[in-house]
Amino acid sequence: MTIDDKLKQLGITLPPVATPAAAYVPFVQTGNLVFLSGHIAKRDGKPWVGQLGKTMQTEEGKAAARAIAIDLMGTLKAAVGDLGRVKRIVKLMSLVNSTPDFTEQHLVTNGASELFGQVFEAKGAHARSAFGVAQIPMGACVEIELIAEVG
Repeated sequence: MTIDDKLKQLGITLPPVATPAAAYVPFVQTGNLVFLSGHIAKRDGKPWVGQLGKTMQTEEGKAAARAIAIDLMGTLKAAVGDLGRVKRIVKLMSLVNSTPDFTEQHLVTNGASELFGQVFEAKGAHARSAFGVAQIPMGACVEIELIAEVG
């Protein structure tokens, strides 16, 4: 089953690459590595605003992280042409807009990690970091960046 078949089976349609909101590019490839800029959580095409531990709970944050994973795959497809070229999702870095006492950033980030595992299977197993931060651009609840190896 191809990656496109898996996405279709999961009912996922990949979005086009979003226009950068500042002075950066959506992705850069060097050698076999593709670095994707941070993507913020969006709902209904707008920043998914919230702070974990204050206005949002872990499950909603996890859904936001999953939504980011879908956006990241759209950008990755634009970068490499065919997601079948992905040899490995190498690393995710997740920033979670959270209160000082919120400690479930890792569980929020699972929303993205689990989807990459479903779609890419063993190639989706990755290293990652999950941080709690005081704020994210536009008040978004989560931001995730990605590094992938392609063949």
